[in-house]
Amino acid sequence: MQQAIHFINGQWVAGEGSPITSVDPTKNQTFWRGQAASATQVDSALNAARAALPQWSAKTVEERLSLIKEFAALLGENKQQLAALIAQETGKPLWETATEIGAMIGKIAISEKAYFERTGTVENPMPVGKAFIRHKPHGVVAVFGPYNFPGHLPNGHIVPALIAGNTVVFKPSDLTPAVAEATVKLWEQAGIPAGVLNLVQGEVETGKALASHPKIDGLFFTGSSRTGKILHEQFAGHPGKILALEMGGNNPLIVTEVADTKAAVHDIIQSAFVTSGQRCTCARRLFIPATAAGDALVEALVNATRRISVGHYDAEPQPFMGAMISAAAAKGMVAAQQLLLDAGATALEPLKHLDVQTGLVTPGIVDVTTIADTMEDEEHFGPLLKIIRYSDFDTAIAQANNTRFGLSAGLLSDSEADYQHFFTHIRAGIVNWNRPITGASSAAPFGGIGESGNHRASAYYAADYCAYPVASVELDKVTLPGALSPGLELE
Repeated sequence: MQQAIHFINGQWVAGEGSPITSVDPTKNQTFWRGQAASATQVDSALNAARAALPQWSAKTVEERLSLIKEFAALLGENKQQLAALIAQETGKPLWETATEIGAMIGKIAISEKAYFERTGTVENPMPVGKAFIRHKPHGVVAVFGPYNFPGHLPNGHIVPALIAGNTVVFKPSDLTPAVAEATVKLWEQAGIPAGVLNLVQGEVETGKALASHPKIDGLFFTGSSRTGKILHEQFAGHPGKILALEMGGNNPLIVTEVADTKAAVHDIIQSAFVTSGQRCTCARRLFIPATAAGDALVEALVNATRRISVGHYDAEPQPFMGAMISAAAAKGMVAAQQLLLDAGATALEPLKHLDVQTGLVTPGIVDVTTIADTMEDEEHFGPLLKIIRYSDFDTAIAQANNTRFGLSAGLLSDSEADYQHFFTHIRAGIVNWNRPITGASSAAPFGGIGESGNHRASAYYAADYCAYPVASVELDKVTLPGALSPGLELE
């Protein structure tokens, strides 16, 4: 009997497409199976979303929020089970996946506040009548979720979209289908009306069928820059569809002068290696002064990195790093490191694949100073940190900006003047000082410039792309003005 893994018009149905599986990347065990949604099923999901739109959008925002808050309560009641499932499917340690559920719950109140502050109703007085600014939902929107935060990141699109009155077709990463299924079942339990939220699972073909469908009014995507660019090209010539892209980054972290070496090492490790380096905000390039103090910092960083605990997501005590998303992703990081070494980089602490059948790798550090001007501008999505030694602060900033991306950047420095100079000249959507650059708040906008996004910041600003503004001038009855315009006569 085929597993019913798709949620279409309030019903769980089996797929009609090719087989898909989910593999525990830590233990190399297949624990979930199904079949992808066919193009016909994608069409059915969109038809259901279209049919449900009038009734859902006609509800008051308070009515929609009541259901969404019920979903938040269910997240709290099921947080341990969901955190365990995220850990199993992604390889992330349980301590980290527990924080992901917390972020999902917190997103509800943040999105409510953002909706009223950024897309609420504004009334302005006029000499005659009233002027209003209101907001309306776009309609039917597609949400594409990533694998690194399979709960939190699609939730960051779905919740504000539903608050605004949109209906949703959700296509999760094919690497994390089980988390998506479990999350949508909580929405079902919360009482989401049929067709308001639909789930279609699958790989590339399912994604293409959804993204190219003429019945979507918008698409919200979190994932790689490569896929985001394809979507951007696909939506060219379709100005009537809203496209929100949150993509990757080749993120720089610069160090100038710091008194507390241990604290600096901590913030570097948190920036580069948390989530096994699989956050779009992770530091990829570390700029350190070519001084004796810089030498000492590099030595301390390498020594601390060697001691980072890597292990199973459910191990006790908990490791700092779990597995990467797949054995293939881990092999890709080994290959990326080798390309850098072949080009002339020096391994200070090589990234090692601990078990070729799993996603378990150790964090790696390579010195790329000698090839910094010629190496590819690539986002290596894993725990591989590239060090660049510099002699001049402005030169370091220029090198940091020498990327087609612009997501996150940071400075570790005891000098406020250095930070003000850095902030003025760095190009990134997230800029931190003496904090890990992975520390982005859902209560702030989240997004970047260049190929890190398309100027549709998410998180607190997600409300902006979930509704469009409507300007109105209103009077309760037809009334002649006090004076007619020159040249106008009425009998």
